[in-house]
Parts: sequence; C-alpha cells; structure tokens
Amino acid sequence: MKTIYFDNNATTKVADEVFEEIKPYFCELYGNPSSMHTFGGQVGIKIRTAREKTAALLGCDPSEIIFTGCGTESDNTAINGTLAAYPNKRKIITSCVEHPAVLSVCRELGSHGYTVVELKVDKQGRLDMDMAELEKQIDDNTALVTIMYANNETGVIFPVEKIAELTESRGAVFHTDAVQAIGKIPLNLSKSNIDLLSISGHKLHAPKGVGVLYIKKGTRLSPYMVGGHQEAGKRAGTENVPGIVGLGKACELAAKNIEEESEKVKHLRDKLENAILQQCPDSMLNGDKENRLPNTSNISFEFIEGEAILLMLDKFGICASSGSACTSGSLEPSHVLRAMGVPFTAAHGSIRFSLSRYNTEKEVDYTIEKMPEIVNRLRKLSPFVTK
Repeated sequence: MKTIYFDNNATTKVADEVFEEIKPYFCELYGNPSSMHTFGGQVGIKIRTAREKTAALLGCDPSEIIFTGCGTESDNTAINGTLAAYPNKRKIITSCVEHPAVLSVCRELGSHGYTVVELKVDKQGRLDMDMAELEKQIDDNTALVTIMYANNETGVIFPVEKIAELTESRGAVFHTDAVQAIGKIPLNLSKSNIDLLSISGHKLHAPKGVGVLYIKKGTRLSPYMVGGHQEAGKRAGTENVPGIVGLGKACELAAKNIEEESEKVKHLRDKLENAILQQCPDSMLNGDKENRLPNTSNISFEFIEGEAILLMLDKFGICASSGSACTSGSLEPSHVLRAMGVPFTAAHGSIRFSLSRYNTEKEVDYTIEKMPEIVNRLRKLSPFVTK
C-alpha cells in the first residue's frame, strides 16, 4: 500500500493540472509582470487571469482580490491593516479557537494596549448561536471582529454571515480566516457582509507560498507590506508568478469539484469515522457532527497518546495529525479541545483525519482495518487503563 494521506488540513498535494500550468513560469515565461516589455507583460496577463479565476470561486470582483505570500500574511494584513486604518479604536474581538495566525497576533496586540476579547465555544466547538455575547462586546471602541470560517482541527463551521451582519450594524470591520473552508463549501462574497477574508493556496491543491486577501470594495485597510506598487498598492513585492498562476488554476478546479468535495469526500469521511467509533472502545468525536467541513474528523481515544497513534499509523504508511500540541514541543493538549472542555484523558489522544478528493475507498478500508489493532495495542501498554 502506497502512502495514504489523511492530513489535508495541514497541506494538500499540488494537483497535476496545477503543476502542468505553472511549469512554464520557472524557466520559459520568467519575465517580471510589472515590466514594460512584452515578455514581462504577457506574464502580467496571466496574473490577471488567475485573479479572475480566484474571484469566480469566491463570488467577488477581481479588483477585490489581493495576492499575498500565505494565509498567515493575509491574516496579519487584515488585522494590522485594519487597526492602522482605525487608530482611535483599540478593541479586537476574536474566538478562543482561532488558528495561531490570528490568535497569536491578537494576543500580541493585547500586550501592546489593545483590548482583546476571546469569545468562548461550547462542548461541540460552536459559538453562541444567538450572538448574545458578541452583541454585548461590540462597542464604539471596536475596530475589528475576526472569527474563522471553519475550525482547522474540528472542521466546525461558524455562523460568519450572521457575525458579519451584526458587526456591520455596529460600525466595525469583520474579517474571517477561510483557509480551511475554501474549495470545500461554496462562498458568494458578492452577497455577503464580510469585509476581509483570507485563504491559502496550499490548502486547495495549489503550491505553498501563495495566499489571498479579499478586501471588499470600500473597506479601509492600510498596507502591511510597503514598497512597490504591486497589487494596486496594497501589497508590495514582486509577485510569486508560479504560485499565483497555480492558485488560479486550483480555484478553477475547486469550483468544478466542489460538489465532489461535499459528496464523495463526505462519504469517505463518514465511513472512516463511523467504523473507528464503532470498533474502538472509549473513542469520541470532537466537534459538531453535522455543522462541519465535509472532509474533517477529529476523534479522541481515551488513555493513550495521540502521538503514539500517529507513529504507529506512520508505520502502516498512513498520514494523519494529532489534535494535541505535543508535536510542537508542548505538553499541553490542543487549545481548541481545551476550550471545548474535552477531558484531559481524551484531549491528549486526539487524531485528526482530513481527506481530499484524491482519497479512495481502498485507503479508507485499509485504515479501518489497522486502527483497532493500533488502539488495542497501545491500550495494553497504557498505565491509565484499569487492568
């Protein structure tokens, strides 16, 4: 069995069609897109085409698309650019389960005098659906509300349209990190109150090193990267042409395959998840079973370490990830699972399986066969299991 890749929320393979599309821009069409000559100008045309394809997937105008270096840069630009545009407002509202690209920035700003409010989630990882807490916290001093579209660990989808509507009515700016949502669920920003939205190319089968910040027309935002005139003066720096062209092609493919994402991938995810929960005692699903991305399953196994499961999965050629932050050198479990109140004995044993349209039924069947064997073997070694 070849490598089975169930870690698509971490990164995705570059689609074959994307790879073929970008190859000429390394050695043949290498001109600077800002050049006056035809050789560079033809590259500039390809960037314009990629912008149009990206806008088509997001349901917005191409002029509202700014290419960046990654999702993290897009998030940082949205947050810092908004605060710079509204220097007299000193409050930021976010959630306690954001990706570090948002949460770390907000907490850093909190150490520099900003008031930062982190909205809580319930045991299923959901925000307060009636928006009572958010409505209470938004005031005249609020510059920005930044809430992710879908959680990277649990796949839980947040009510961003409701949040955007409320935020607009209170005169603040709304940003959402949609890195995990893009290409998996349909978006139509032309009918949305979202002001700023971040995506990352390598989450939807484009290369690493390219991202997007959607900036709704009329939204005030100070540039974060200052220098040249690129990206309508909103993001300086010579464009990553292969990355941008690849992202455009990936967005075109995503628009074409979005139904497959929501049907085929969801079927495979559910088959894998249901079998594991049935065959592995003391296992539990983390997050909202219904209101989540079609590709994501986060499962906790009590009394065993997630990292031990990953090591044994790796021996069978299966790639997944742990919901625990232990892989980054911390002994603390995931901040997302802690915020959800997942028991300590389960939070440390969490595994995230994140699928893509490239996964197969055969891969799922093989993983279903191996998981009970792995869990049973580790349970026998666990000092926490009552003999």
